[in-house]
Parts: sequence; C-alpha cells; structure tokens
Amino acid sequence: MSSSIKIESVVKEKNRMGECPVWEERESALIYVDINSQKVCRWSPVTNEVQSVSVDARVGSVALRQCGGYVIALGTRFAFLDWDTQVVTTILELEQDKPNNRFNDGKVDPKGRFFAGTMAEETAPGVRASRQGALYTLFPDHSVIKQLDQVDISNGLDWSLDHRTFFHIDSLAYAVHAFSYDVHTGKIACPKLLYHLEKEEQMPDGMCIDAEGKLWVACIDGGRVIRIDPETGKRIQTVRLPTPRITSCCFGGKDYSEMYVTSAYDGLDEATLAKEPHAGEIFKVILNEQLPSFPES
Repeated sequence: MSSSIKIESVVKEKNRMGECPVWEERESALIYVDINSQKVCRWSPVTNEVQSVSVDARVGSVALRQCGGYVIALGTRFAFLDWDTQVVTTILELEQDKPNNRFNDGKVDPKGRFFAGTMAEETAPGVRASRQGALYTLFPDHSVIKQLDQVDISNGLDWSLDHRTFFHIDSLAYAVHAFSYDVHTGKIACPKLLYHLEKEEQMPDGMCIDAEGKLWVACIDGGRVIRIDPETGKRIQTVRLPTPRITSCCFGGKDYSEMYVTSAYDGLDEATLAKEPHAGEIFKVILNEQLPSFPES
C-alpha cells in the first residue's frame, strides 16, 4: 500500500476572509467565519448548503457552546450567537480605548474556556500600529482575563494532547511559540520559540493539532499548511493548496480524518484573482489515504 494526499474544494461559495473552521458534531457541519463579510457560516457536507448569519462587526472567531449555539469574538467584544433566532447577545466589551482593534482567532480550551486574541487593523495599506493586540480568556462564568499583551496579530492557537502546553501564533513574529499551560486555572506562562517560518512559508495564520499531537499551521500567502513536530520543533510535512491565501485549518468529518482548510480572496489584486479561481474556497484534505499498490508487470 502507498499513501497519497487528496485535496478537494468542497465549499465553492467564496469567502473574502474565511477563518476559524470548527467541526460541529451535533450538526455534522463545518462552522467558520468570513471576517470581512461580517458573517458566521455553517456548511453541511450532506446537503452541500451554506447557511450564514450576518453580524454588525468583523467577526474573528467562533466556537461551540455546550448548551447549543455559539460564542463569537467580534469587533472588540465577546458575544453569544443563537443560530435559530440570529440574536447576538454581548457578554463583554474590551479595548474600547483602541478603536482600530478587532478580535481575531479564537478557540475553546480543554475545560471550556474561550481563548481569543486581538489585533490592530491597517489604517492604510501596509500601515498598522504595532503591538496593540492582546490575548484574552473568557471563562464559563463570563469573567475575562488578559493572558498576553503587546501582541501584533494574535492568531492560531491550540493545546497539546496532554493539556500541559499551549501553542500560539503572533503572525508578525513569523513564529509558533509554546507556553506552559495550567489546565486547572487556564493560565499560560514561560513562552518558548517552537518554530520560525522559512521565507517561502510566508506568514503563519490559523493552526490546529492532530491525533498524533503534531501541529498544522496555515501559511497565508504561502499557499500551504505545514505540519510541525512540537517535540523537535521541525517541519515534517508540507501540503500545498491550490490558492495562495490559506488562512486556517481544523479536523472534522465522521471520524475526524478530514482536514478542512479555509482561504481568502481579499488581499489579491484583480490580475492575481483572475489566475486564482479557487481563492476564498474551503478545501477538504484527506491525508495518507491508503491506495492499493500493484506489482510491476
């Protein structure tokens, strides 16, 4: 038997800035956001239908609630989203002194706390105030703590399988950092550089962890996701996708054997867009699909 990688575009409805994919078991669906279109979206692989709820600010991340519905980080506030009624209920406003900031990527930790970080928006092409972002944790009792300060673009995040390490990306550091993580308190400490991206990998964006404890990092403008071994800090695999602006990834499907990868078309000029028919689509990647190997005749 030999292994191969199968890549398929499954969501053709294009996203300006598709991000934060999350597999929702109870709906057998993929949840994600289109940040710049200010939408939370849900795609069903059964019907191939995309449903969406529009919100009143750029929405950086979405996560599942145990009781149903979602928690979202939009603008500079945490909120609940009731999918059926489309009602958004604010939990807490943050960073009201930073009008150019907004929430970006977020994810729920092993104990149900929602970690999400902020960033400064560009005030002109390529112009952004530095180190204006932070990383916050929203607890189930609705209290919030600030975990990190002076972040440029708080981005991909996940936890080790033993719940002892927290992984985090600040995109403009072009690196993944590992922190010690206390699962009982939710606190992080002692950051260490885990992996610095190489030039052709471009900028790190979203991230997820697989069943073997390896990290997958989406490389925006690098057209790929890379697999990193946290034990060695080495890249061990590269999967190239058919569009450059690769934004995030997650595992899902019936047995979580499929990786879903989001992308964006915002940031591409007209000439580039004409050559990138898959920009903004969502891809399904099946890794190590077993193929029969035949003896040579």
